[in-house]
Amino acid sequence: MAKELTHRADELKQLGWNQEDLYKYIELWDYRQRWGSINLEREDRLFLRKAESLLPEISKKKVSVKKPLKEKSYYCWIQFFLNEMNNFESNANLDDGMRGVWPIFLEEELRVIDYFEPVLGLPDTIKAKLIAPIREDLVKTALQIYKDSVITKKFDFQGTLANAKVNGENASWRSLRDSDYEGNKDYQIIDKACVHEFRKIVNEKLLSFIKENLPSLAESDKSLPPNDWID
Repeated sequence: MAKELTHRADELKQLGWNQEDLYKYIELWDYRQRWGSINLEREDRLFLRKAESLLPEISKKKVSVKKPLKEKSYYCWIQFFLNEMNNFESNANLDDGMRGVWPIFLEEELRVIDYFEPVLGLPDTIKAKLIAPIREDLVKTALQIYKDSVITKKFDFQGTLANAKVNGENASWRSLRDSDYEGNKDYQIIDKACVHEFRKIVNEKLLSFIKENLPSLAESDKSLPPNDWID
């Protein structure tokens, strides 16, 4: 059989597989390609075998293309929330240049991902869950530094995600806010004069975390970008 160069979720979708099982298949497939199947749970190996038993043999002439970074589930999850927040702010009658701290986090997270180009398979997305407390700490930082100018509005993090799932988005997506903050709707907005400074604070935190913690970047020799790369 010819070697698979990318997953075959589109073919499983044509066979009637639901979206949740498709994303599980994609994540497990990515993990196996990167790390092998030895560390997969038995039920996950059986799940992959079941999927592959339904697929026809790959023609030796067939050439598959690696899934683009921007189509990975984690990237789409961040982009989804960023889009929702952009819409929220466009309807909030903010003064020119004001920006929420949450979309700043998400813009910089995507910027760093675009720069380092991690695989964003299952091992990466598991480690990326540790970004959640970093975001919450940065909220506190913004409140401390810009306390005299911060405006707090309400953004329904959980409700936004629930509506998306009803409309067919990835059923495995989770809220941006976990644990004690899960039901917190506070959405801090900072003044135009503070945005650039805070963006650099966020970027530095995310650069170091993503570079040092995502497994697919463990052997990357790509250096950190210059200090002025977001100026």
